[in-house]
Amino acid sequence: MKPRILIGMAIASLVAMSAAQSGKQHQPHQYHHYQIADPGTFGGPQSYQALGTLGAVGDLNNQGAFGGSADTTAIDPICGNHPPDCYTSHAFVFQNGAKTDLGILPDGINSQVNWVSANGLITGLADNTHTDPLLGTPFQLRGTFWGHDRVIIDIGALPGTYFAFPFAVNNRGEVVGQGLNTIPDAYSIYGQGYQARAFYWKNGMMQDLGTLGTGTDAVAGLINERGQVVGVSYTNAIPSAACAISGYPLTTGSFMWDKKDGMKDLGGFGGTCTLASDLNNRGQVVGGSALPGDSIFHPFVWDAETGMTNLGTPDGGYGGAHALNENGDVVGNGEDNSSVVHALLWRKRGGKWRMTDLGTFAGGCPTGTSVNASAQVVGYDSCTNLPFLSEDGAPIVDLNTLVPSNSGLQLNEVGNINDRGEISINGWDGNNNHSVVLIPCDENHPGVAGCDYSLVDAVTAALSTPPRSTPNSTQHPPRSRWGGRYPTRGVQSSTR
Repeated sequence: MKPRILIGMAIASLVAMSAAQSGKQHQPHQYHHYQIADPGTFGGPQSYQALGTLGAVGDLNNQGAFGGSADTTAIDPICGNHPPDCYTSHAFVFQNGAKTDLGILPDGINSQVNWVSANGLITGLADNTHTDPLLGTPFQLRGTFWGHDRVIIDIGALPGTYFAFPFAVNNRGEVVGQGLNTIPDAYSIYGQGYQARAFYWKNGMMQDLGTLGTGTDAVAGLINERGQVVGVSYTNAIPSAACAISGYPLTTGSFMWDKKDGMKDLGGFGGTCTLASDLNNRGQVVGGSALPGDSIFHPFVWDAETGMTNLGTPDGGYGGAHALNENGDVVGNGEDNSSVVHALLWRKRGGKWRMTDLGTFAGGCPTGTSVNASAQVVGYDSCTNLPFLSEDGAPIVDLNTLVPSNSGLQLNEVGNINDRGEISINGWDGNNNHSVVLIPCDENHPGVAGCDYSLVDAVTAALSTPPRSTPNSTQHPPRSRWGGRYPTRGVQSSTR
């Protein structure tokens, strides 16, 4: 092995010397263009995608199956779930150019997809026209599951309640999410008035996973193929100003649960708030944790062997980790010493974590929200309303510069990127929201109609990014039908 290393080093040195002598510099990275695949609707004006709970997004798998919800032409007689329009919406899955209506529950009105597993199992949400006696609403929100037969299943609720909100499902049909019990709680997560409970469901049986310490509320947001569940839980009744910013008024920690060992506290950096954001199949967890005194958050990665590791930020400022891939590459953001927020990529090399600064937009606050096996990073800047892409550690570029200029859509909130390089994302046509998939015009997607197979270098793409104003209610459409009543958490907070 040593001779090969020496030869490789010698060749690299000769190449570097040759480049220096000729005055040539390393060529900037080139990006592919993308074509927009719009699943459309069921006759109504808008479509939606559910953009994460703790942080990670599961609406697009590596087989290209994309899930969301789309308006019909029917009017919702209750209309309490999704103002401003009152069209009913149905859950759908879109794959290979075909859209499947996943239907609604008996006596139901609406449904949506929250997560698509690697092998195509789906979990989501649906309502019906029955009153919820506990919450006092004229409808019930029910958790749903679709197997490969695409028949909708109501997964039920915890004893004495009528509500369940699933967040994720794995290939074994194990579903996790948030339910309720019947104990009144002034500090209820999501403000529902009763204790929130993390649940695990499979084959018709729902289990309350409990809480950490003396905490009263918990939410399960992620599950991997090993059956490991990750979520957040109050750990005691002490208020936490650090966590209140993210919607958790009491001291909050993050947990991992499995059938063998039960619930385990992932720990933290000494503050009163630790929020997990993503989980991979190796059992690695990422998120953000407050330092002692709660003055600042830092990004972390956790695994069973080494516990919680501080990934750091450009100058030690605020930061958080949002997502990771199966190789353990992590994306998120962090502030520099001028309080400018940068999108960041962390990769472990030679036993050490190394941080790559992916840059920022002028006046922006970007965060990486998804990274695939090739370390392609996508994310969203909530200050400028820009979605971005980075490849090979190159500076972020606005995804709007890589799609046809005549698409009629302003791309904004990005979902995730799969290992084929396809990207789920929201687009705004000036009046309505479109949840779409971006298909790369590359060698793995030959013959895509309308694709521009030429390349754009990163510098040109970055320079073509137009200035944007701060998002508002008209520029920044909702991420899901029920996003406002039960908001999402994590680095990206719900805007509805």
